[in-house]
Amino acid sequence: MPDQRKLCIALLTYRGKPHVGGQGVYVRHLSKALTDLGHSVTVIAGPPYPNLDDSVDLVELPSLDIWSEPHPMRKPRFWEWKDWTDALEHISFDMGNFSEPMAFSMRAWRYLRTRRDEFDIIHDNQTLGWGLLKLHQEGWPILETIHHPITVDRRLELQHARSHWERFGKRRWYAFTRMQTQVAKRMPRVQTVSESSKHDIHRDHKVPLDRLHVVPVGVDPDLFKPVPGVERIPGHLVTTASADVAMKGLRFLLEAIAKLRTERHIQLTIIGTPKPDSEASRTMTKLGLDGCVTFVSGVPDQRIVELYSEAELAVVPSLYEGFSLPAIEAMGAGVPLVATTGGALPEVAGTHGETCFLTEPGDSDALAATIREALDDPETRARVGEAGRRRVIDHWSWRHTALRTVEQYNAILENNEGR
Repeated sequence: MPDQRKLCIALLTYRGKPHVGGQGVYVRHLSKALTDLGHSVTVIAGPPYPNLDDSVDLVELPSLDIWSEPHPMRKPRFWEWKDWTDALEHISFDMGNFSEPMAFSMRAWRYLRTRRDEFDIIHDNQTLGWGLLKLHQEGWPILETIHHPITVDRRLELQHARSHWERFGKRRWYAFTRMQTQVAKRMPRVQTVSESSKHDIHRDHKVPLDRLHVVPVGVDPDLFKPVPGVERIPGHLVTTASADVAMKGLRFLLEAIAKLRTERHIQLTIIGTPKPDSEASRTMTKLGLDGCVTFVSGVPDQRIVELYSEAELAVVPSLYEGFSLPAIEAMGAGVPLVATTGGALPEVAGTHGETCFLTEPGDSDALAATIREALDDPETRARVGEAGRRRVIDHWSWRHTALRTVEQYNAILENNEGR
């Protein structure tokens, strides 16, 4: 099959708002890069819906929207049910499960099952619901993207649960990962974003290594770049927290900030939405950090770039990352990066003292020491910031991601012919 063939792609994401984690960013930028290559992309999404380029079509699949702001985990009423997929979502939610991926996959199956002549291929972004298995069984060519296995999130959340009751709740919530494992190991081709994630998916989801293919995500170096005329603010740090979950390690960064502020002026900007009763909020209050930690949310990319340009350091304190878009966005913006060695972060960020500053995950003392080391050495900090941006330019762009993704599409279509 010639590489020049222009494809009609159905790109699925069960939630796609750009500021709800890296998956929304992935769908927005990959869909545009694919259309820039001449392909036709229709994003099929559940709420919150993505903000897409004008060249990309959007099909909205409404849900019960149980997790919508400002009242996440609201209790739907029975009269809100429009059909059997709403009933499935509601019943699963009542059992304590995260029901979005399963319910969205069934809605996607219902939408696509009569549209075989409209699309060449389905590309699913980590839904891994039963509906995807039905589409596969019906002969659809499918590429599955798994950024990292959510089984890792489950494991870390259980480790950090504060009581038996909380642990019980976490087990119910993450019950959907069993479904994801059953679907993942039946997908003919799985694309992931790092070698670290590849081996974690093989271990947790039992996907054979020969079905796993690494295609890193990208960044726009023309957007994420140093902003001329913006001065770095002494002692100012920035981090991104798209979700208040144990895996992101925000608690350890807050503990490190509390240690550092006893010896120097320090401020932290968290790009994310504060939640009143979250672990982050409780930790801030407990450590007396309300005056030196600021949350920023719902701002355009350009403001995020400015925040990076104002900071002396960007910090990714995660216990685990399958890739980490915030890491390469910060590096692209030229701000020196402090990151842990959790998951794929060393693979992404590079070498300590050359393109980043690395430290052990889950250790607030070590994190504080690494931040202190970087703040006290402006020459190394400047060199690391410049080298980090060069690493991003040399390795990651959305066009590069799109070209390699099309290679995966073509491999699937070649093998799917004659089915």
